Amino acid sequence: MLAQWHEFYGLLGTAAAALVALLFVAASIGVGFLSADRASPTHTFTSPVLAHYTYVLFVSLVTLVPNATDTWLAAIVGISAAAGIAYSGLIMVRVLRSSVSDLEDRFSYGASPPAAYTVVLASAVFIFEHSEIGPPLLATALVLLLLINIRNAWDLTLFFAQRQASRQPPPTPDQS
Repeated sequence: MLAQWHEFYGLLGTAAAALVALLFVAASIGVGFLSADRASPTHTFTSPVLAHYTYVLFVSLVTLVPNATDTWLAAIVGISAAAGIAYSGLIMVRVLRSSVSDLEDRFSYGASPPAAYTVVLASAVFIFEHSEIGPPLLATALVLLLLINIRNAWDLTLFFAQRQASRQPPPTPDQS
């Protein structure tokens, strides 16, 4: 069912992989602001962007598996979408409980990812039923997830860069 989509998913997966790499560069800018604490902004804002990019890459790779049946593809995509809904729902709760008051951030980090994963889950059902709407719906949901997280990664990069710029430079040996 997805044979005609081969080039699309090849390009989408490549884009997701490149964005994962760029996210590591962005995170290096904010290395002093990252925290291992599970309740930290790192786990609420930065880690989910990586998870969503990785999900787009994963689904793109799954769709490119040679000789994959629609049933197999629907099962893998459906199960992983359900996990994505659960994960992004947890992140949405964290975002809503955070001190972020910007509606755009609440929408982009909180509400949009669970909506995208829900559309992915719906597309898995349509693919399982061999409906023609399944492939374009899956493509739409994954592009939406990719675009939302491009915005989020840019937001995080600006946040880290602004924090880095506001830091005082370390004292030189003459000033010690």
